This record gives sequence, structure tokens and C-alpha cells, in this order.
Amino acid sequence: MLPRYQRLAAGEVEEKSPGELVTVADREAEAWLTPRLAALVPGSRVVGEEAVEADPSLLEGLEGGVAWLLDPVDGTSNFARGEARFAMMAALLRDGEALAAWILDPVTDTLAAAEKGSGAMLDGERLRVPGAPAEAASLDGALHCTFMPAPVRAAVEARAGRFGTTFGGLGCAGHEYRDLAMGRRHFSIYWRTHPWDHVPGALLLMEAGGHCARLDGAPYVVGDGRVGLLGAASPGAWRAVREALGDAVE
Repeated sequence: MLPRYQRLAAGEVEEKSPGELVTVADREAEAWLTPRLAALVPGSRVVGEEAVEADPSLLEGLEGGVAWLLDPVDGTSNFARGEARFAMMAALLRDGEALAAWILDPVTDTLAAAEKGSGAMLDGERLRVPGAPAEAASLDGALHCTFMPAPVRAAVEARAGRFGTTFGGLGCAGHEYRDLAMGRRHFSIYWRTHPWDHVPGALLLMEAGGHCARLDGAPYVVGDGRVGLLGAASPGAWRAVREALGDAVE
């Protein structure tokens, strides 16, 4: 990836769907990683973002067996613009449950990792979310409204003033989940919840002591095709954000 960073030619960036870019680096990284990940766990399969774009049926059956989720370039639009906020993410699943996850920042060579029941690490050091306020007015976070239906988006934006500070997101879920786990921000609400975008970060956040769940409080699990996901720095912060949003997302 890095040899392509800030060196992409015009023909090496495409729009694969409205507002969604893909670059030659996405495809090359996924093609290189796919057989190597599969070889680490005999009998496993790899479900990568770009492969699913070509064949959506690859998402079927993740609730059984051993599988890898792979996002070769998370934050492709940032990468295509030459900005540093992008990441590489992977998660290992068994019968639909995330066992381990990795989020790599290639620019700084910083690796966040988590193992189910064993905690989260950042470059080998234990990662724990600092304490977070439990009042919405003291919470800072991201409201990802782009893919919300217009009425939902309007209702959510109308409630933005109930929080301390809000912004539209970093364009890279990997960076946002890492920031939540480090206490740099308090929450992020998402509408689209593709598993390669959110399974690695959700596990990292939960293992660091934060909370991540569907908007009705249900756990975020692979195979649940619903929209809406809220990650927060603590269970108390999660409840405060959800209460502040009220019926805007019901």
C-alpha cells in the first residue's frame, strides 16, 4: 500500500458505487493478503470488502465455521486524496463470533489489536478507555448521517446540540474506533454497518472497556443486516447518547 500512497494515478481510482471509491491499492492489498490469511488457519475462508463487491454471496454463512474479515484500505477516500487517515483492518471469526481483531495505521506503523476475553493492546501496551462523562452535554463524538434516510438524518442533526461537540466523522472507522478506545472522543453513531468496517473496531472498543451495540441495545453480531450502530467510551456514555437521540433513530 505505502508505495501507492500519495502516488496514485488518475486511472488508479474508481467510483465503485455512488460516493464509494476503490483504488488499485485496495485490490492489490486484498489479493496479496487473502491467501496468506487463509493459510494461517487451515480451513478458514477470507471475506474481503472488494471480493464482496464482486460477489455479495460471500457474506452468506459467516455464522458458521472459521472466517477472516478483511478491509484492505479502510478510509479509501482519504487514501485517494493523499490524506493520512486510513487503516488496514482484519478480524478472525468462529461461528460468527469475533475472536481477534487488528487495526493497523500504515503511515505511523501503529497496531491496535484485541482478543476476545483477553483485552486490547496498542503497540504491545494494554489499552483501556479512560473514564467518560455520563451526561450527553459533556460528550464529544461523530454523527455519521450521510447514509441515513432524509427524515432520520434531519432528526439526528436537530439533536446535535444536546451533545458537547459533534462532527461528521474522520472517513475511517479504524481511526475512529481507536480514538474511542484511547479516550480521544466519546462516541460515534453509524448507519451502515458492513462487518469489515465495524467488527474489528467493535471488538477493540469492547475489550478496551467501551461499549458498542445496535441502537435498540442488542449486541452487534455478524449476519444481522440491520442498520444503526453506536460505539461509546463507556456503557454510561452509550446510554446518555442513546437517550439524547431519543426517537430520532427508532
